[in-house]
Amino acid sequence: MPVQRTLSIIKPDAVGKNVVGDIIRRFEENGLSVIGTRLTHLSAAEAGRFYAVHEGRPFYNDLCAFMSSGPVLAMVLEGQNAVVLNRQLMGATNPKEAEAGTIRADHADSIDANAVHGSDSEENAAIEISFFFAALDLHSRG
Repeated sequence: MPVQRTLSIIKPDAVGKNVVGDIIRRFEENGLSVIGTRLTHLSAAEAGRFYAVHEGRPFYNDLCAFMSSGPVLAMVLEGQNAVVLNRQLMGATNPKEAEAGTIRADHADSIDANAVHGSDSEENAAIEISFFFAALDLHSRG
């Protein structure tokens, strides 16, 4: 399996609940290294640019409002098959459908306030990582 990088965002609801440490622990215990972090508070415009792929969908405005409602922790995770592994650890978008023991099953309140974001492909990971990080911000452990 290839070593990959992926973006993970701990969303405002999870930051507000003080579960950042537990979420990072889960990534690290499953073989993902945190090689870059950035705590930030997105403006509505920044959230809109990040989620531009969803513009025009019914949930877009609510998503942008939610993502700009409080601080988020953006992280670059690196490891074997990182994109798929991160998505498995997150669980289904709707926490009611997420498998027991996943981040969303344990920490998400709803399909909207679902604790974490993760890139859905290597291509999108590269785009999303560059939204938050410059190459010099990342420090590979391998």
